[in-house]
Amino acid sequence: MRLESVQVGQPRTYGTPGAENPLERPWTSAIRKEPVVGPVWAGREGLSGDQQYDRNGHGGPERALLMYSADHYPRWRGEWGRKDVGAGGFGENLTVSGVSEDTTCVGDVFRIGSVRIEVSSPRGPCSNLARRFGIPDLVRTVRENHRSGWYLRVLHEGWLEAGAEVVLADRPFPQWTIRRAAEVKRHRADRREEAGLLAACPALQAEWRDKLRS
Repeated sequence: MRLESVQVGQPRTYGTPGAENPLERPWTSAIRKEPVVGPVWAGREGLSGDQQYDRNGHGGPERALLMYSADHYPRWRGEWGRKDVGAGGFGENLTVSGVSEDTTCVGDVFRIGSVRIEVSSPRGPCSNLARRFGIPDLVRTVRENHRSGWYLRVLHEGWLEAGAEVVLADRPFPQWTIRRAAEVKRHRADRREEAGLLAACPALQAEWRDKLRS
């Protein structure tokens, strides 16, 4: 596994007041992330120079970083017939090759140089993705094809730089792949036993555990 790119972003406002298309009306987000050249500090709250606009749905120690598979981007470009889709396009901080929602599990601990990060939950796609790319049904598509990405805690702070090796240091919950965890949460009313088991996973972020129990 390889850290292909590291991205940070600041909140910006987009859109046109009074636009007929809801996706084109004004909205504010930090979803547009730009690659960092050289090392960047990864702290408990995220990367130096990175911010989130909606702190209810993003950021904090439980969602300090967002990781996304670099291997998804060729598929998106092919499906959309677009060349402007690449690292950082889905708002991720870390774009990594050799990983996916089928091969990453809740509680996985990755080591990148001196930095240790832990998978805390799947990423729940929001409407800003649809606005970002101008595709109305993108949230549904991401949920169905499981190219969502996942959130990370920073267990040990340090410097990150594109090109570094990503090493899986621990996998305490191999049964909870990102794909399975996202599916169980989405269909928790019909998969109550699994939802209870997932809610008991200590590596899962607290907000997810609360929703699974409710």
